[in-house]
Amino acid sequence: MVADGLRYIVAAQPDMEVLGIAGNGLEAVRLARELQPDIVVMDYSMPELNGAEAARRILEGCPHSGVVMLSMYSDVEHVRRAVQVGALGYVMKKSASRELVAAIRAVSAAKRFLSAELASMIIDEYAVGDGADDPLARLSGREREVLQLLAEGRKVAEISDSLALSPRTVETYRTRLMEKLGIRDLAGLVRFAIQRGVIHLE
Repeated sequence: MVADGLRYIVAAQPDMEVLGIAGNGLEAVRLARELQPDIVVMDYSMPELNGAEAARRILEGCPHSGVVMLSMYSDVEHVRRAVQVGALGYVMKKSASRELVAAIRAVSAAKRFLSAELASMIIDEYAVGDGADDPLARLSGREREVLQLLAEGRKVAEISDSLALSPRTVETYRTRLMEKLGIRDLAGLVRFAIQRGVIHLE
C-alpha cells in the first residue's frame, strides 16, 4: 500500500517516471542493475537484504544512481548507516507523502536531503561541546577546506580548480587530514564532516 501510494505521487510529477518496484532487497538490487535508474527510493526495512546493504550493492553496480532511504527509524545510528553506504537522502515514512518528491529532486541534483523533523535531533546529537578536544582544531584552514569539498563529493580535479592547487597538492592535503583524524576512507570523512558541522544534511 505504501509503495503504491508513493508510486502514484512520483508518477504524477511531469518530469519523473517510475521504472519498477521491488518487493525485497535482493530484487531491488537486481532491478536497479537491470533498469539503471537515476534515483532509487529504498525502504530501510527490506526482507532478504536490508535497505542499507541493498543500497550498498546497488551503488557498487550503479554508481551514477542516487539513493533516497525511506525509513520509520529516526535515530542517529540509522541515519549514519544510510550515509555510510552512500545514500544522499533520508526520509521518514510518516512524512514521505510531503517530502519524497523534494528528496528525489535534491538527490538528483547531487544534494543531500534529510527529513525536517530529524534536523534538530542530528544537530543535538553531534553538537561539539566546549571544543576542548575538537578534532577540527588539528587541521589547518586549508585542510578544513579540502575536507569540506571532499565530504561534499567533489573530485580531486574539481577541488584543484576550486582552490587553485595542483591535484598532487590536494591529494597531499587529503592524506594529511585523514592521518590527523585517524580516518581511512571517504565514507568516514563524510560522517566526520556531518558530525562536526562541516557539511549539513539538507
